[in-house]
Amino acid sequence: MRKLILIALAVVLVLALGAGAVWANSSQPASKATAKVGEIAVIEDEDTWTTILTQDIKAPNGKDLFIDVSLQCGLYTQTHVKSKGGNKDTSSAEGTITVRVLVDGTPAEPGEVVFSRRYQELSATLQGIITSIIPNGNGGYVVDEASLDYEEIELILDTMDAHAFNFVAPDLTFSGVHTIEVQAMIETATSTQQGTASATATIGKGSVTIELVRMIKGEDIELTAEP
Repeated sequence: MRKLILIALAVVLVLALGAGAVWANSSQPASKATAKVGEIAVIEDEDTWTTILTQDIKAPNGKDLFIDVSLQCGLYTQTHVKSKGGNKDTSSAEGTITVRVLVDGTPAEPGEVVFSRRYQELSATLQGIITSIIPNGNGGYVVDEASLDYEEIELILDTMDAHAFNFVAPDLTFSGVHTIEVQAMIETATSTQQGTASATATIGKGSVTIELVRMIKGEDIELTAEP
């Protein structure tokens, strides 16, 4: 009798391990919540939407998705001005990282979100470096303006911060597997006169968490402006 019990327990254990192995190796999308983490690094194509994270979730129609996106956003801006003779010189640099979430190709609310932006402007009005003086004929001297060299000022800012935003996809229109794409776009711009300027934007580590929920039936999702 004891031998039969041990055999039965062994069979149950094998079945349990087998079932666990099937569950662990399953490639089916999650049906309640899911997440994705990635090392995005530099986005090479500017002014273009680039998919940086993607994940699937299985859901019935009429449900809603809460989507939280977190990203490390890096901005580098450099402005350099040079001036002489009391003339004003201005240089500017700007970098922007914009993010949106697509659910089955349709943007989730509230659409495009600026995760990080910097506008840097540097101006200077300088006399210049005096390299030569000439006699004025009255026992004194005056500055030889033709020999003035530019005075220069440069400002560089390099930052990396973590930013997050919550997106919402209400009232899924069909039952089945839904594809969520996190997309980012980098834009830079510079302006110079006598000096130089440069701007770079990068995205480091990132994550997206997706939760299937049921909000109040008929609830409106809309943007409102404070008075």
